Amino acid sequence: MIQAFGLTSNARKEHPPAVDDVSFEARAGRVTALLGAPGAGKTAALRLMLELQQGRGITYFRGRPLHRIAHPSREVGVLLGDVPGHPARSVRGHLRMLCAAAGVPARRADEVLEVVGIVSLRDERLGSLARGMDRRLGLACALLSDPHTLVLDEPADALSARESRWLYGMLRAHAAQGGTVLFTTADPKEAARSADRVVTLEQGRLVADQEAGEFARTRLRPRVAVRSPHANRLAALLTKEARTAHRSVEVVREDGNRLSVYGSTCADVGETAFRHDILVHQLADEIGDMGPGAGTAPRDEADSADEPRVPDVPSEAETPSARADMPLAEPSTRLTDVLPAEPPTPSTDTLPADTARPRPAAPPAPSPQPPTAEPPPAAELHPPHGAAASTPATNSRLVPLIDPEESSGTRPRARAPRPSQALTPEALSPLPPPISVRSAPSPLRPLRYELRRAAGIGTGFLTGAAVLVVSALTALLLARIGHTPQPRLLAAWPRELPLPPAALGAGLLGAFAFGDEFRHPALAADRGTVPRRMGLLLAKLLVSAATALLLAFLTVGCDAEVLYLVYGRELAQVPADWLSMSASWIGLVVGCAWAGVLAAGIFRSTTAGLAAVVAVPILVVPLVHKALEGPAVRTAEGFPMRMRKVLLLQWPFGGERYLSAAARVIAQPVGGALALSLTALLCAYLLTTLRSRVR
Repeated sequence: MIQAFGLTSNARKEHPPAVDDVSFEARAGRVTALLGAPGAGKTAALRLMLELQQGRGITYFRGRPLHRIAHPSREVGVLLGDVPGHPARSVRGHLRMLCAAAGVPARRADEVLEVVGIVSLRDERLGSLARGMDRRLGLACALLSDPHTLVLDEPADALSARESRWLYGMLRAHAAQGGTVLFTTADPKEAARSADRVVTLEQGRLVADQEAGEFARTRLRPRVAVRSPHANRLAALLTKEARTAHRSVEVVREDGNRLSVYGSTCADVGETAFRHDILVHQLADEIGDMGPGAGTAPRDEADSADEPRVPDVPSEAETPSARADMPLAEPSTRLTDVLPAEPPTPSTDTLPADTARPRPAAPPAPSPQPPTAEPPPAAELHPPHGAAASTPATNSRLVPLIDPEESSGTRPRARAPRPSQALTPEALSPLPPPISVRSAPSPLRPLRYELRRAAGIGTGFLTGAAVLVVSALTALLLARIGHTPQPRLLAAWPRELPLPPAALGAGLLGAFAFGDEFRHPALAADRGTVPRRMGLLLAKLLVSAATALLLAFLTVGCDAEVLYLVYGRELAQVPADWLSMSASWIGLVVGCAWAGVLAAGIFRSTTAGLAAVVAVPILVVPLVHKALEGPAVRTAEGFPMRMRKVLLLQWPFGGERYLSAAARVIAQPVGGALALSLTALLCAYLLTTLRSRVR
């Protein structure tokens, strides 16, 4: 069950908020449609509910706000726009990657592919899918974790009639199994045909909350929209004339001074108003729910409702003696309920604004039990056939239940909150609680997720192959020119270049690790921002280090083999100090890969990550070299032995030698610059992560 209270987006400059004080419910086992014309605020309302956009209000999913749910993807399945995946990734690979992020078995990907009917397209690339197939894939992503609630934005957009029927059949099947479904649409006929309940938005405000049958009966039929300061009198006259002429005419009293007349024409209504000297401000034919101001109350009247509003009571001369063939159906106050013959029935329109719409100001404590069932609101009670209807309040945002013992009083009592949502004195604040945008949780299986992400596309393999080819050609060219030391020859590192091709390739692959997350945010499809948790960072650092090691060994091996084939054994010999050279080479390549990962995570761009890798030898190395140049008064000789004495450790297998080699690598200008850069980038990454969490 979804309960939204007081959703209000932040206004931008002089523009009104896209969503203004919207409250509604979507019950379990039912399909709810959020209807509105383009620009009515449907998508903004969903983003506020999912905490993807800053504003005010609160939304409960089965009694808990989204940020209180440990694994949101297992509770709420979301489809907002197209599937945000890499266009070169296969359909099956994309779903398996999301399986690792959600912590579900990989076989779940094949199951949802069969459910949505695209199992034959499992090897297709995301970029080659048609619009309808992309929508099916989006539904598969939403169903991947078997969530209880589905929140879909325009799921049938640009789909054919056949695909739309299939899609809404899927949603109906999910609701039949006890799930909650909320989708947005701009087509009123589609909403009436596919949903059990229709919530209508117009200009960011809630104008109707009706059952689908009531919505189709009152808002999808052709009608005459009338605005008049004497709306009650005109309604009574139209009813009387219809009864006299034995015509089936239904008059519905909307908020304010608006009438909707069904079964009549503009000419008949205008003649009736002219004969009885009734002033008319608007007289127009409307079809569907997209009429101008359909069901809306004036802004100043809705905002300044500090006192109970009493419905207008027609005079005795204007009161019809009997009803027409069709009963008068009114969303807020029926005409028969305001006759002087009997006291008026209390309705939500007689409540002050602060009583009719209670809003909690702070998230309540999570309830261990699901919310208990309660009687349906007044808008869902249907009278028996032929009996006078009660007072359904389709234009009320939170419909209160009236206590029978207080029905004779002047101020009915609003529905009592549930125990898990008890209102405190702070909860009666005129402003709903603020909505903060929170980053997505880290994947439950970050290492498996990162492996599937890196191996799911061919970018890494193409980059590695390009690095090996460039390194081999560069090594051959350096060997032909001569005057190149053996270590630089095997690494294919000319003195004129800041870094060898292998280091640049490792840095590029590291930058891809986080750059692709921001360019194709598969993890942020339902939670806004890309997660910046330590588990995901450690997984990316581990995978990038393994990739860099593999690239470093392959580069040296390929260069040595090519040199041996072309120029003989002389240039392919192993250097005497191969141990320290290997440590320096591995440290350089792995350090460049880590620098790319951290820089791309900080600046949210692959280009920025590669630029940070290139900046190390161009900018940082000269600074470190200048700081270290000149005669040294003291040296660090004997550093490993002193470390052993301080830490009281016995280095196994001659560990002093390896520690000395590592210290010599860091003491070099390139090694020191790389270590300094990595430390600065890691601190910057941790700082930005902590700042986002504080926010």
